[in-house]
Amino acid sequence: MNSRNLPTSNGLTRGERALLAVFPASVEIIEPLSGQDSGLVVNGHAIGVKWVGQGHLGDVRPVINDRPGEDVVLVARHMSPGARKALSEGGLNWADESGAAEISIGPIVISRTGSPKKVDKTIKRWSPAVISVAEALLCGTHGTQSATQAATGLSAGSCTNALHFLSEQTLVESKAKRGPASARYVTNPRALLTAYAEAVAGQPPDIEVQIGVTWQDMISGMAELGHHFDSRATDWAVTGTAAAAIIAPYLSSVARVTVYVDAQSIAELQALASSAKLRPIQDGRLMLKPFPTGAVQHLSNVIDGLHIAPWPRVYADLLGEGVRGEEAAEHLFEVVHGR
Repeated sequence: MNSRNLPTSNGLTRGERALLAVFPASVEIIEPLSGQDSGLVVNGHAIGVKWVGQGHLGDVRPVINDRPGEDVVLVARHMSPGARKALSEGGLNWADESGAAEISIGPIVISRTGSPKKVDKTIKRWSPAVISVAEALLCGTHGTQSATQAATGLSAGSCTNALHFLSEQTLVESKAKRGPASARYVTNPRALLTAYAEAVAGQPPDIEVQIGVTWQDMISGMAELGHHFDSRATDWAVTGTAAAAIIAPYLSSVARVTVYVDAQSIAELQALASSAKLRPIQDGRLMLKPFPTGAVQHLSNVIDGLHIAPWPRVYADLLGEGVRGEEAAEHLFEVVHGR
């Protein structure tokens, strides 16, 4: 007769609790590892636990390179598709708090898809103003109200509130409450970028217009279209894989181009396309979207004739383009930070 001897959650680490949750009812005996090591003993078999944070590709790569033991399970809040692919290719065991897992240790074999990812309540407090200020800080803007206001075009009050929120989330710090030393500074760019990217993903879907183009070279074609936008004094900025191909080349080819433009409605997007003698078409290879924040519009810069969105937004947009996009996003982070 099977009976589970389950430890209570009290005293268990977050990683141990997540791992405990993925074991099936057929597992009979589970108890914490003794000593300082994190893990569980299952039917006499010791399984180590390594917490890897959010579960993005950038979180798991350093651990993969360290080659954890065969009896170790990497545990995260939610393993991304890119992280899952990297772990699978490396032959490593993993689980996350959604209930998903791929574990093969001795006689223990578990494969679970888990529940859909839920939006953290904190992310809902990431207003467009907070996202704008985070973009500015990640791009190196000094963490003061005046500097972020100049970089984003927001009001003084919005910048002050955004900086306060980011401080509450311990994503930025300051050495003093007032005076010259009160400027916020980013102590962990990776942590701020991860929180920012998740907040971007949790925003309502952008309006967009897909455009049919016959360009053989998408980058050159976009450069020509950019000249047309410039002639109309219309701000624009490329993002996603096309922008990454300029900032930090990784993918061998660019099949689609996503570009932000100074527009507020579907009608404006369609009119802008029509002015360039382009027509909307389903699954078109050119995507027009309004600028998502003032920071993206203000912090865009020109590289090789293309207006490029600020790198944090390019990073966040790449994460929405599948496993290859996530790999390109991680490469972008490494290039920006000189790794």
